[in-house]
Formats: sequence, structure tokens, C-alpha cells
Amino acid sequence: MQTQLENVRIDRWLSAARFYKTRTQAAKACEGGKIKVNGEKAKSHKLLHIGDRLTLHHRGRYRDIEVLGLAERGLPPKEARALYQEETKQMLSDEEEELFSLYRKNQKKQRPKWKGRPTKKERRELEKLKNIF
Repeated sequence: MQTQLENVRIDRWLSAARFYKTRTQAAKACEGGKIKVNGEKAKSHKLLHIGDRLTLHHRGRYRDIEVLGLAERGLPPKEARALYQEETKQMLSDEEEELFSLYRKNQKKQRPKWKGRPTKKERRELEKLKNIF
């Protein structure tokens, strides 16, 4: 963990803390409004300081994080976890959380698998469905 840094760009810190694989992904999350610093939406060039509080919307859930250390480059997993402390608020019970995860998985399965124009077979199946209703 690097302690001589006073501030770091938020996109660099998010990739160093291993929330995103690349800095580009972290920057897109910032521009998309998925990151808040101290309650305000953050752009990728926002400077992050020790003690700042982040709210991330990452992988389908919200995470509240307090910044404990700063780094600009990727670190090993143990050192990356030392950069932040996650504040856990148990809004849902474990059973409800499990139900939501099952619901999300089920929604992914129901999406159509093809892209673009349907094949001849798929088109015939769609015609059959239209004729039923």
C-alpha cells in the first residue's frame, strides 16, 4: 500500500482496488453515474482522498465503501482489500437476497439468444405464435 499519495483519480483507484479489471471500465462506470463520492456523482477525473465514502452500483447491487488507502496501480488481492472497508447494511435477509439472485439468473435465461434477423426456423415458430393469438 502506498502511503505517500495525497490524492488519486477515482478511475485509477477503482482499478487498483480491483472493483474493475481495467481503468477504462472504471471510467465508464463513473461516466454512467454508477459511482458516487460523498453523496455526489463522480466523473472519472475526480480526485479521491483517504476518508472519502463511495457508493458503487456494481454487479447488480449497491456497495458503501470507505477509502482507507490510495494506490494508482494494480495490487495483489490482499493489499487491494486493505485499501477500503466495506460498510455492510443488511437491508434484506439472506433468504430474500437468495431469491433476488435466482430471479436475476432466471431473467438472463429468458432473453432471446439470437442477434439480428431470426433464422428460418425461428421465424416459423414466431409465425405459429402469432397465429395462436
